[in-house]
Amino acid sequence: MRLWSIHPVYVDSKGLVAVWREALLAKAVLEGKTMGYKNHPQLTRFRDSEYTIDCINRYLSHIYDESVKRGYNFDRRKIDPISHSMMFTVTNKQIEYEKRYIFLLKCF
Repeated sequence: MRLWSIHPVYVDSKGLVAVWREALLAKAVLEGKTMGYKNHPQLTRFRDSEYTIDCINRYLSHIYDESVKRGYNFDRRKIDPISHSMMFTVTNKQIEYEKRYIFLLKCF
């Protein structure tokens, strides 16, 4: 499950589609609508948030905004209204890991 911390502008087109699909799966897991990936470590930061569902919806809205800029046709209706404001703390180590991982994906 690829739920990147870096801004979606840095993700290529295949990666943007993949993160949209995987974030929708994450949303379904967090809402208890599916049992798959229930214990995936990428879900921890959402689950640990005070407003779990708002967090995943905010994340999806950032992915959606980038998709609009690229002319994609993602379905905005899959994102619920957000009632709370929140932010994640992301370590420099996590950002460096993601940069390396995305760079490696582009090399293949």
